[in-house]
Amino acid sequence: MGLDDFTLDYLLCYNSLRIWGENNMPKISEKKYKDIILYLADQLGGEIKGKKKLAKLLYFVDFDYFEKFQKSLTGDVYKALPMGPFPVSMEKVLTDLVTEKKITVIREKMRDDFNPTEIYRVKNKVAGSFSKDELRVLDRVVLKYGHLSGKQLEDLTHAEAPYIGTEPNQEIAYELAFYRGTNTDEDA
Repeated sequence: MGLDDFTLDYLLCYNSLRIWGENNMPKISEKKYKDIILYLADQLGGEIKGKKKLAKLLYFVDFDYFEKFQKSLTGDVYKALPMGPFPVSMEKVLTDLVTEKKITVIREKMRDDFNPTEIYRVKNKVAGSFSKDELRVLDRVVLKYGHLSGKQLEDLTHAEAPYIGTEPNQEIAYELAFYRGTNTDEDA
């Protein structure tokens, strides 16, 4: 019993995409990842209020950058969790930043009916080494999304093709960024 043409075409296409992804997606750059978190916090008044907000800002950084340049800035993998895209390495990177004393984490009760919000505060001025293109995307994300709450960002990401097109709790394919309809040139 052989494979039908559709199955064979699917397997060849899937394998080609997998190999393309392995060759074109960088591994996590911890230094770049840390610099991005520090830069975002610095640009947002020295802090980011909430893990959800940070996760969504990183999503917009990576998927905007991928849409324009076909590569991610952090190299992280995003999962389609119930509250939206979540970078799987973010918590480890945050732990490292706390250990290195580059950020502090404060837990603040915002509302009685919610768990305390983690606030990530930058300890010193950030001097990350970013290219002009990287800075344009980072600054665009800060300008376009930085004023929004974690919940507002969650709602925005839930309406995007990468999240909609991914099964719950599965990895979000960066290639779905091309279906977002984002014009990264118009408001950078």
